[in-house]
Amino acid sequence: MDIEQTKIPQATAKRLPLYYRFLNNLHTQGKLRVSSKELSDAVKVDSATIRRDFSYFGALGKKGYGYNVEYLLSFFRKTLDQDETTRVALIGVGNLGTAFLNYNFTKNNNTKIEIAFDANEERVGSEVGGVGVEHIDDLEEKLGDISVAILTVPSSAAQGIADRLVKAGISGILNFTPARISVPSNVRVHHIDLAIELQALVYFLKHYPLNEEEAEEEQ
Repeated sequence: MDIEQTKIPQATAKRLPLYYRFLNNLHTQGKLRVSSKELSDAVKVDSATIRRDFSYFGALGKKGYGYNVEYLLSFFRKTLDQDETTRVALIGVGNLGTAFLNYNFTKNNNTKIEIAFDANEERVGSEVGGVGVEHIDDLEEKLGDISVAILTVPSSAAQGIADRLVKAGISGILNFTPARISVPSNVRVHHIDLAIELQALVYFLKHYPLNEEEAEEEQ
């Protein structure tokens, strides 16, 4: 994603793939234009936020007309580098890893898991979702020029595997383990702990009930 030139906020950058997915669906349906309200209703982000997000990129729409779907789609495809395929490695072919391999980002054609690694001899040499599983001992040899990895290993192994990934040239890690791994400043890590997210959701449901207006502000 080439967003450095525009210096947009990270919160906006995280919403861009959401906008792109919806616009792609509209384009597939043959829709020519869309209003900020229609976008808001579909992606559950308030209209003011959408307009503010789009304003970072200049005049993308016209007052009274809305947004041209084909133009927006082309713009965000270029912004998000959708014409380039991002090759991904998955480390850990357990239940969660297997689910990722079977899904393999089928709705996001520019991202594809191309290789998986595991320590279980019974899994090594097999294919899951059409992706070959290699032994974790061969990580450095088989990783090639892949720069992004998904980590779904046991917590106890997470830091050690992360260290190996960094040395092998990985620059981005999506960490699904509970471990908070440490990496050099030139490597980006996104931590996703499903248990914590669920606990936080339950807590907020109990202690911070939302009315409709507050729900929009939380987006």
